[in-house]
Amino acid sequence: MKAYSIIFFLFFSFFSYSQTFDYLPTSTTNQIVSHSYYSLSYSEKHEQAEWVAYELSRERVSGSAERTNNFRVDRKVNSGSAVLNDYKGSGYDRGHLVPAGDVRFSKLAMSESFYLSNISPQTPSFNQGIWKKLEKQVRTWAYENEHLYIITAGVLSSCSSTIGYNKVGVPDYYYKVILDNNEPEIKAIAFVLPNKKGTQKLSYYVTSIDYVESITGIDFFPELPDYLEDKLESKSYVNQWSWKSTSFSSLSSISTTKQCQGTTLKNRRCKRKTKSKSGYCYQHKSKINSIYKNIPKKTITLRCSANTKSSKRCKRKTKNNSGRCWQHQY
Repeated sequence: MKAYSIIFFLFFSFFSYSQTFDYLPTSTTNQIVSHSYYSLSYSEKHEQAEWVAYELSRERVSGSAERTNNFRVDRKVNSGSAVLNDYKGSGYDRGHLVPAGDVRFSKLAMSESFYLSNISPQTPSFNQGIWKKLEKQVRTWAYENEHLYIITAGVLSSCSSTIGYNKVGVPDYYYKVILDNNEPEIKAIAFVLPNKKGTQKLSYYVTSIDYVESITGIDFFPELPDYLEDKLESKSYVNQWSWKSTSFSSLSSISTTKQCQGTTLKNRRCKRKTKSKSGYCYQHKSKINSIYKNIPKKTITLRCSANTKSSKRCKRKTKNNSGRCWQHQY
């Protein structure tokens, strides 16, 4: 009984942790704003967020909500956010931090992504090029890995110029930090990209989370256990992530790899990975198929539906699909 109690405690503790994990990073500005599907830490000095944080799941990467393009002031920012006129005539795109492509699952989420607190000045070649490519890659990863935590913004310490009356800072670099907190392979990845046309593959811009922390002053995922945080943030993890170039329209066709649902001869869960829709690896799938193959098809015996010459119901039994015995078959 004691052993069962311990197992239950460990399972409940892990389940509770996974359900209540606080993924928000630290705020250096002490002004955190929460919207329906994302949160942000606003920097009044730079008139934009030092980070935005949100979750992206397989269910959320698709939807029919269309862009609203209703760029507007974020009234939740106590000190007042940037305004639309700050961007007009600047030569910079109003670049989303939480991408509009990530919130097509909800009209409200789509609308809230156009708050100017979620916008940062980006060169058109960056916003419409390598940054867009990275956003598409992240959606693919969310589909493949089922659920991700994403934190992104400009590196505000790199701002070398401003635009508009409110002096919105123009970052020279942008970062994106991603965490897959799902067992059995918990992993993370980080990017730092210059605010200009990207000429390299996405993997070229991968760096460690520790490096992003050093240039932003932000502590990412402080709620993770120390040993796990140190492991995930100290290195650049490239090989743990797929690098398929997948269009958003074909996300539903991506094959995801999962652990086989079969059991071994020792009655343990099979450790093989499979992409089969059946959930079984090649070995266990063949066994399942052979089992079903050897099961005899059920045949139903019914009373003949025809009548005799005396107008009484025939008493013979039949297995014919017609419902009639051999005599009344024709």
